Amino acid sequence: MTTQPPAFDAQPPEFDAPIKATTRSMAIVEEIRKRDGAGVTELADHFGFSKSTVHDHLTTLVETKYLTRNGDEYEVGLRFLSLGGYARKQQELYEIAKPEIDDLAAETGESAKVAVEEYGRGVYLYQSLGDNAIRTDSHLGTRVYLHSCGVGKAILAHLPEERIEAIVEEYGLPEWTKYTITDEDALYEELERVRERGTAIDHEERIRGLRCVAAPVIRNGDLLGAISVSGPTKRFGDDAYVQDIAELVQDTARVVEINAKYW
Repeated sequence: MTTQPPAFDAQPPEFDAPIKATTRSMAIVEEIRKRDGAGVTELADHFGFSKSTVHDHLTTLVETKYLTRNGDEYEVGLRFLSLGGYARKQQELYEIAKPEIDDLAAETGESAKVAVEEYGRGVYLYQSLGDNAIRTDSHLGTRVYLHSCGVGKAILAHLPEERIEAIVEEYGLPEWTKYTITDEDALYEELERVRERGTAIDHEERIRGLRCVAAPVIRNGDLLGAISVSGPTKRFGDDAYVQDIAELVQDTARVVEINAKYW
């Protein structure tokens, strides 16, 4: 059974009321989707906008790659496909990983998290706190630089090299603590170690006094995100303890991966 995408109410709005530019733009996009392509004149006639107003919206949407232009017609761009794929993947990973993250936090007594990459930054989807967990700023929606934390390095290590280069070029390697990796060559060496080890280690690189072990979540070759366990250096300074945590993190990542295959 084919599920139709949720429809945006693209009926001509009441023009005597203030309308935000974003609302107009989305109404135009939805009307183009319904018509499978449309031109300036028919959109202006449908909404009652001036042609210049419609043209301004269309130009912006083309520049931002939400629409493409084919002669005098405009069509919905593939960027919406990537956004839809990201939103679906994000929701899937949250739903699949949440119970496993809760179990991981309970078993370790530490803080367990799951994160994804969006536009070159890490975004936390969920955090669960064990009995001995330290609270940090890693709550839902927190954005972090990928080079500066465990989940970030676990994600970076499994991105294509050209994507890594683009992220570094866009954001640089800002220093958060004296332990943050700020040299590009050093970062690539670290990412190679992550691949060999199967886990990423954050040695107080984003928050002083906090260490972290993370592992990627990969489904059929597609990187979904990463999960981690973090705690104070007092406990994470014990190599045997860190090794135990690393094994639990990897085991949890594998469970999430298996569940994701049949989601």
